[in-house]
Amino acid sequence: MNLKYVGLSSINGPLAVLDGVENVSYDEVVMIETADGGHRTGRVVSIAGSRAVIQVFEGTSGLSLYNTRTSFTGHPMEMPLSGELLGRIFNGAGKPIDGLGDIFPVKTADINGMPINPVSRVYPRNCIRTGISAIDCLSTLIRGQKLPIFSGAGLPHNELAVQIVRQAQVASEQSDNFAVVFAAMGVKNDVADYFRRSFEESGTLSRVVMFLNLSNDPIIERILTPRCALTVAEYLAFEKNMHILVVMTDMTSYCEALRELSSSNNEIPGRKGYPGYLYSDLASLYERAGIIEGSEGSVTQIPILTMPNDDITHPIPDLTGYITEGQIVLDRALHTDGVYPPISVLPSLSRLMKDGIGEGYTREDHPALANQLFASYAKVLDVRSLASVIGEDDLSPADKLYMDFGTRFENDFLRQGMFENRTLEQTLDAGWELLSILPPEELDRVDSETLAKYHKYKPV
Repeated sequence: MNLKYVGLSSINGPLAVLDGVENVSYDEVVMIETADGGHRTGRVVSIAGSRAVIQVFEGTSGLSLYNTRTSFTGHPMEMPLSGELLGRIFNGAGKPIDGLGDIFPVKTADINGMPINPVSRVYPRNCIRTGISAIDCLSTLIRGQKLPIFSGAGLPHNELAVQIVRQAQVASEQSDNFAVVFAAMGVKNDVADYFRRSFEESGTLSRVVMFLNLSNDPIIERILTPRCALTVAEYLAFEKNMHILVVMTDMTSYCEALRELSSSNNEIPGRKGYPGYLYSDLASLYERAGIIEGSEGSVTQIPILTMPNDDITHPIPDLTGYITEGQIVLDRALHTDGVYPPISVLPSLSRLMKDGIGEGYTREDHPALANQLFASYAKVLDVRSLASVIGEDDLSPADKLYMDFGTRFENDFLRQGMFENRTLEQTLDAGWELLSILPPEELDRVDSETLAKYHKYKPV
């Protein structure tokens, strides 16, 4: 028997409270019938005795306290799954918005997912090539890793996300076994159109599953978007044996929606008003990346977030950094200088990179080259600080070589076009060409055998 409850006890923002309910579960989907015959969907977010608090996806505007009819479905929010998902575009709640009709599901799955048993996890090894030198060489993305991008307002993280989706492929596997799940949260209409148009024009939409949550959509939908995307990714990876890259932008919009819902529910706030469970909530998303023993597929994540006021100690990047395995940081000064992508090398790192590069994975010289480029560029910043005090003319000959190295590193290595897709060989060769500016005695991170093979120093 489908029991319907008539009336609501109270309404607070996007939340509706219903008293006198029985046998209701947390996260259960709720069907709401309005006085004018319309239908809305919600989910149970809190239970206290016989009182249930319901998030209404479409908002509570127009709901009546007296004649609204509410029924509980007995199951959580589920996503329909099938091989038809590739090439499709959905809203934040998983409903098709591309005009191609509904998905005919092979199965449905709870969007909250299941935690991966740590014992069954396989340590990530092989890399995913993005075609972007600053990432592929210095902060290599490993298959099964979660590697966030820390950006700021006005920086080209959307362009970078599109370029990664367009160019990414698993280095050691067939490209037809690779796909991307792209989730945009709280984006404006023009940004959503840019994403859609970019994927369509480049021909990559056929291997992309898109979820678009617009800034004028209900904030409840923003909470669902990454969960729907990750549910699709897990299905394609662990049941269709595909390698899936999940790009989620912007996690800051997601966290702000979480803060607004927490405030509506009168929960005790934590740092900067975010709920105290922000860490565990983000972990429930990020930890859905990985490789499971016995499965040929994998889920790799690139969450993108904009740091408020470029503050890397803000709760969102701070907690994200604790959970994930490194970060790629965009730099405003490089962006001002016209460098694209403006990736700041020194604060960026990939903690799993050391085990997924080198002989048998990329090229035998890759680890030494990355270490030396990092060390040499760190020296460049020291020399630039010295030059600002004493002037460039008074620098030593070695320091002047570092100044030249730094300029060419930013202009030739970091800078590349939005449609420039560099192979790993091109990236590594470009790195050695840069190091050839410096004499061998300055390269203390490279062994003599590798130096003799790749270093082409020509004294001036």
